[in-house]
Amino acid sequence: MTQTLENATSTDDVFPVKGVDHLQFLVGNAKQAAHYYSTAFGMTCVAYRGPEQGYRDHAEYVLVSGNARFLITGAVHAGAPGSDHVAKHSDGIRDIALAVPDVDKAYAHAVSAGARGVTEPHDVKDEHGTIRVAAISTYGDTLHTLIDRSGYEGPFLPGFVARGPIVDRQPAIDAGLQPKRYFQAVDHVVGNVELGKMDEWVEFYRRVMGFTNMAEFIGDDIATDYSALMSKVVADGTRKVKFPLNEPAVSQRKSQIDEYLEFYGGPGAQHVAVATNDIIASVDAMRAAGCEFLDTPDSYYDDPELRARIGEVRAPIEELKKRSILVDRDEDGYLLQIFTRPVQDRPTVFFELIERHGSLGFGKGNFKALFEAIEREQELRGNL
Repeated sequence: MTQTLENATSTDDVFPVKGVDHLQFLVGNAKQAAHYYSTAFGMTCVAYRGPEQGYRDHAEYVLVSGNARFLITGAVHAGAPGSDHVAKHSDGIRDIALAVPDVDKAYAHAVSAGARGVTEPHDVKDEHGTIRVAAISTYGDTLHTLIDRSGYEGPFLPGFVARGPIVDRQPAIDAGLQPKRYFQAVDHVVGNVELGKMDEWVEFYRRVMGFTNMAEFIGDDIATDYSALMSKVVADGTRKVKFPLNEPAVSQRKSQIDEYLEFYGGPGAQHVAVATNDIIASVDAMRAAGCEFLDTPDSYYDDPELRARIGEVRAPIEELKKRSILVDRDEDGYLLQIFTRPVQDRPTVFFELIERHGSLGFGKGNFKALFEAIEREQELRGNL
């Protein structure tokens, strides 16, 4: 059963957010990870900070694609802060940083509402201006850094220096061989939590950030013959920031959430959905650069019920079929989506590409097809 829940936005927003400022990935080798996201995801490196700038613990690369911004951080010596995170989780998302208009007000409200403060509000300065930051914890070892960069004009954060792209894609762009951007923004970030904890974290986002329960997916909508999970989506009033939260459900075999929790070593961000305005061009370019996507059987596209339900979409169904792109329609419109395989050796973090045409949903009609595709991968790994 699926429900769409609170849609009204509050005029008295206790925790206003402007959007996702950046996602910080803690990785074992920042240089190689930055090269991968530059090559396979078409992102552009715009800033760097490391030992050369007097920061002795880490090498950090900032990559952008449209409004999406990834901070790739790797320790450069044993015992550096964050190295224990990589040892426990492997490469993963440590920080879902949020841009807010008032760091002090947001932090004070969050802590008073029961959030654990990690870093109190303070200024960070350099010759480019001042950034106000603070941080609170959320599920697992994940953080929400709160950032106000309205008084800053540098390339990213104080201490970072501007730098050029790691991979020069301009000749291919000029030749029409690649799109300029493979994606334009972060659409949503999905968190996996332990059995029985989903409602607790939904309540956390309601109480701490004033987020509303945008939708929930339970029962047959989100189960296969072998595995099951439950999911609820929390979002701010503007729907700019959306966090689906998943927990495992009792089933015959190990679900994708169980597998994630086992291999990640606890709760964390499972996947990032990035918004693209041309999913076909993006998938073609990313696949050619080595990015691996989940396969969808031909029977999905040959199903007459699917074709009747989705109606006319911008791309012929045969073009979607060739690329394993899924399609779903709801009362507001339709969307196209596809999911990568995990982007590291542990079967944990992966990505979704999503192209929206009016739909505000998350591809409910594709859940079973997606989960069956993930189960095929789990079976190959011996983890189903």
